[in-house]
Amino acid sequence: METLTLKQRTFNSPITKIILALLTFMAVVIIGQQIAVKLLGLTSLDKDYRNLLKGLFVSASCVFNYILFFKKYDKRTVTEFASKGLAKNLIIGTSIGFMLQSLTILVIYLNGSYSVININPVSFILIPFALMFTVAIIEEILIRGIIFRIMEEKLGSYIALTISSLLFGALHLANPHSSLISGICITTAGFLMGAAFIYSRSLWMPIALHFAWNFTQSGIFGAITSGNEKTKSLLEAKIQGPEFITGGAFGPEGSIQAIAFCALGTLILLILSRKENKIIKPYWKK
Repeated sequence: METLTLKQRTFNSPITKIILALLTFMAVVIIGQQIAVKLLGLTSLDKDYRNLLKGLFVSASCVFNYILFFKKYDKRTVTEFASKGLAKNLIIGTSIGFMLQSLTILVIYLNGSYSVININPVSFILIPFALMFTVAIIEEILIRGIIFRIMEEKLGSYIALTISSLLFGALHLANPHSSLISGICITTAGFLMGAAFIYSRSLWMPIALHFAWNFTQSGIFGAITSGNEKTKSLLEAKIQGPEFITGGAFGPEGSIQAIAFCALGTLILLILSRKENKIIKPYWKK
């Protein structure tokens, strides 16, 4: 009986749950990508459409796996991916991401560091759309859905938010051309998306926010995202000027105004969450 109790405690501990969830999720991502590449390779579809379908397939596999895993593991209804309030969460998240990134680019433009060279066909947004949609799904499930949410159950909202956001920022330090400012910005963005989850209690809002932030940056305004290679975009732009305003080779996410806008968004969401009693206290204060 004591051995069984020990097994139960180990199985239900936050650390065990996080490790098993991460391993399962990453296996699904890797296997899903391989399956999609093999199947789509048999078609005559254009490369851009294959990438779009691959992104949709991997994203759907990630969501399905998350729901199935925690439904079985926690023996509960997975409300963070519920269809109730889906449209509202997607609209709010997308609006926040688009607005904050547009304001970031606006500061660059007002500084005389942003100019449009060419307007490309709408089809040019397919690659960044597929890429940013998949990235948003994967990163939000990993950081907010698994790490933050499980830690929050024991440590409370504020501590879990701080730890997960620092981890989110640290993971991006390996990106090309990262800097102190970019690290602070990505960490602050982690706070923003974590606050979006706290406010909505749905992963759809931070996913939409994350997607809109990245897609607006690279797919619409033609800027570099997180130090990665520039993708095709609706607007072909020239961004040149002080690094603390433009973000330099890392992209606008390495700018001081991006930090300020993300911090402002985080503050507003946390204030709203506190007013609506959505902040979870650590277990020792319950």
